Amino acid sequence: MLLTSTLPQQGLTRRWLSGFVPGSVRARIYLHACPTPVPDSASRLGNIVQTRRYHKVIRQQKAQSVTRDIYRFPTSHRFRVKNPVRYCSTIPEMATPPGPPAAATSDEEYRLPTDVKPLHYDVTIKTDLEKLEFEGFVNISLDVRRETSSITLNATALELGKASIYSDALKVEQEQSGQTLNNDAQRVTYLFSKALPAGSMAQLKIGFSGKLTGSMTGYYKSLYEVDGRKKAYALTQFEPTDARRAFPCWDEPLLKATFAITLISRADTVNLSNMPAISEEVYSPAAAKSNEHPDLAKLYSSLNNTWKITQFQTTPPMSTYIVAFANGHFEHLEKSVTMPLSGKTIPLKIYATVDVIHQAQFALDVKASVLPLYERIFDVEFPLPKLDTLVATDFDAGAMENWGLITGRTNAFLLDPQKADLHAKKWVAAVQSHEVAHMWFGNITTMEWWNYLYLNEDGRGHYPGVFPEWKVDSEFITDHLNRALSLDSKLSSHPIEVDCPDANHINQAASILRMLSNYVGEELFLKGVSIYLKKKLYDNSVTKDLWEGIGAATGKDIIGFMDHWITKIGFPVLTVTETPTGITVRQDRFLETGHADPKDNETIWNVPLSIVTADKDGKPVLNKEAVLGAREQTFELNTSKPFKLNAGTVGVCGLSFFVVLNEHKLNHICPDRVLYTPERLSKIAEEASKEDSIFSLNDRIGLVHDAMALSKAGFAKLSSALTVIDGLKNEKEYLVWSGISESLSGLVSIWWEHPQITEQLNALRRALFVPLVDKLGYEYSATDSVDTSLLRTCAISQAAVAKDEGVIRELRSRFVHFMKTGDDSRIPADLQRVIFAVAVRHGGKAEFDAAVNIHDNAKTPTERIAAMQAMGAAEDPELLKETFRFISTKARDQDVVYFFRGLSSNPKARRLLARYFKEEYDILYKRFEATFTLKSLVELSMGTLSTEKDRLEIVEFFQDKDTSKYNQGLAQVLDGIRARIAYIERPAVYE
Repeated sequence: MLLTSTLPQQGLTRRWLSGFVPGSVRARIYLHACPTPVPDSASRLGNIVQTRRYHKVIRQQKAQSVTRDIYRFPTSHRFRVKNPVRYCSTIPEMATPPGPPAAATSDEEYRLPTDVKPLHYDVTIKTDLEKLEFEGFVNISLDVRRETSSITLNATALELGKASIYSDALKVEQEQSGQTLNNDAQRVTYLFSKALPAGSMAQLKIGFSGKLTGSMTGYYKSLYEVDGRKKAYALTQFEPTDARRAFPCWDEPLLKATFAITLISRADTVNLSNMPAISEEVYSPAAAKSNEHPDLAKLYSSLNNTWKITQFQTTPPMSTYIVAFANGHFEHLEKSVTMPLSGKTIPLKIYATVDVIHQAQFALDVKASVLPLYERIFDVEFPLPKLDTLVATDFDAGAMENWGLITGRTNAFLLDPQKADLHAKKWVAAVQSHEVAHMWFGNITTMEWWNYLYLNEDGRGHYPGVFPEWKVDSEFITDHLNRALSLDSKLSSHPIEVDCPDANHINQAASILRMLSNYVGEELFLKGVSIYLKKKLYDNSVTKDLWEGIGAATGKDIIGFMDHWITKIGFPVLTVTETPTGITVRQDRFLETGHADPKDNETIWNVPLSIVTADKDGKPVLNKEAVLGAREQTFELNTSKPFKLNAGTVGVCGLSFFVVLNEHKLNHICPDRVLYTPERLSKIAEEASKEDSIFSLNDRIGLVHDAMALSKAGFAKLSSALTVIDGLKNEKEYLVWSGISESLSGLVSIWWEHPQITEQLNALRRALFVPLVDKLGYEYSATDSVDTSLLRTCAISQAAVAKDEGVIRELRSRFVHFMKTGDDSRIPADLQRVIFAVAVRHGGKAEFDAAVNIHDNAKTPTERIAAMQAMGAAEDPELLKETFRFISTKARDQDVVYFFRGLSSNPKARRLLARYFKEEYDILYKRFEATFTLKSLVELSMGTLSTEKDRLEIVEFFQDKDTSKYNQGLAQVLDGIRARIAYIERPAVYE
């Protein structure tokens, strides 16, 4: 391997020095670094390694793929580019070699002409669930902005009839004189002999038809089973650009219009759409009109009295990607709420197939709780007359905020009311609340283009005030902030706002808005959000619109304050040095691989420091006014008292210090970083563990994550991070323990091919978590607090993966009882995942077959997911082969990601998973190319590897592939491997 550290070219073992205080939990850890030879392919790759500077040129010129990642779920880059050679412009190792720069790509290549603007769509869809096909007709009212004799709009995967257009100025209906179809751009252009005058109105009419496939995009089929018989229903998934697969349209978020949907279906089925039905009747010949367009007349001509026609109320102005409709044999639950502003009663329903509708009540209750809350918070009336949810058996994303008709996966909305685990319950609440908030953020006010997607995804809260015992603000730190910062600490990251041809990605946007809310105060922040929504009601927005709203509410220059957080890459790490009168704070870009090179460290952010210190009585005092707006500044502060920056862990920054306790003993590592000795950090952890500490729950969670991140990046020793963890061993809060478990699991995952190290880390995990298991036991009670239940699950899971024999024996015995008797009463819902995984990991063919049987006959979505991931936990190579065969032949498309997740968590399966992905690449690509899943499969199959040989082989494998659909994910995989290599090789780790 190409060594960048000072380690000698041979195996090296060094003892890890814990620095633990007397009486602490001790685990002796040895770190062993083994050199890996560089493959011959390295020389072949040498001539394609691109400099970072040229990489930037490619990004600026939008050579062909600037990909992003949707916050609530992974997405793909679906715009097919014209130049198929420059596959991977955001990955330096794989970009085309330096040469003449690519020609700049204009917006016209991926945005529609603006000669006309759609104002209203009349869409009629006939769904045939027996033939698995649909036919349709669309009549689009157009505002002609410039004289034109051609009309270009989006359409793909449809059979298109001949178009006609009626001009109110020409008073004549014209048939098309020509038509061109651009499959790559997913557009159709219709030509007409007479030009449409500017300033006139026109009506474009097109017939079309399509197949109901299992693609999970556009208008597609979903299958379910009742009484041993498979049945189909149809539903839509249009975000980001798949409305064009269901009907011809201007499929861009800026081009809002109203929609009147008519669905034709068999009379015994249910039709759903964004708005309530205004009429529904069984077809009779009298319903046909003599002056109907031939394509529309054709739809009606094939009908008889076994068909019905459902007409829906016209929508408010909206973007195509949130249009929705569905047809099938659905059942529903319902209730209603009275809204606080309008006083209107809004009916709420949740639809699902008959076999699972009984599990939908909790999601309906959550919707009923949060809808009035959001109306009060945003101070904008909910504009629709109803709000439905449809639970989908096959669904690519997690859920979708279609206006008035939310859709999503079974695990996003279903719970067994008799046996629901807390994690599943929290997930359902989070998803349903998230999508309800979109009814305002994203639907009433919509981003102008996909580079402003974060304006849709991150202006919302999470089930505000509904479940205070869940401590969702604190949970945000681990579930969102820490993971966002992990992605944004990579060189392959990008600004939150970046030019792109399609719906792409954001990473820490929610964290940025959370930081801003804390800085200006939540009340003023929400007042600014309300101003923004009211100003852009039924309109589109860009970044400055939100900043202007918050600026109007606060009187602050929010545009200037926030600019670099949105337009620049990354986030800062803060270095704090004590002075006689206070502290000096310096900011530099934080990278997971260590100190940033000058070319990557040019940005100066406005960083709210949020300094907490203690008053004379030892009570916390918070200073929110201090802002670091330069590379380095000095702030007055009494350093004789405990203090901490980023109080509440609300900022988007890393800290290369945590707190000072009455001393000024410093350990100077290098001119730009000041770190504290292990003894100092022991005192920090001791202060944080006090019941009367000035550090809040959020501070303690952030302390754990910051310590580990700084260790991985080389700003601190591993021993320092573990000292912090040891200092919190008496912590009572589940969320702190959750941060500890995630941090230790991350370490084991880095060193997974170094058994000497992982065993010592597992010994530490056992020392920390087994006492919690002994204290909390295995039984769950209705009287348990939320924290107790979650901490029990966390402790048992960590003790099991750390190979504690007693815990494994207990969990296996519970599964054996189930196998023998069919009685699952000894398998609590909260322990399903770990019990299934332990049984398969430490069992044999019988346990594996039992997991398959559970999958095939699961009572709940969470049980089914637990079985899928357990199938990936097997250690027997023959059983793992069965898992791969199952993925290829039996797994639902939406479920493959769960199998990959289980396999990627299994050290015995990681290299087999990478090999499977490579060998089956063409099949997997074809299977998932139109979905969000493909990017996740790349990340899960390659993202845990950790050697230079792995990195070079990945580069070589993808060299001749079109990676545009998962470009950013692949770049993050390669960056992650580099970071793990650097961490394993770094000498500071061993000291």
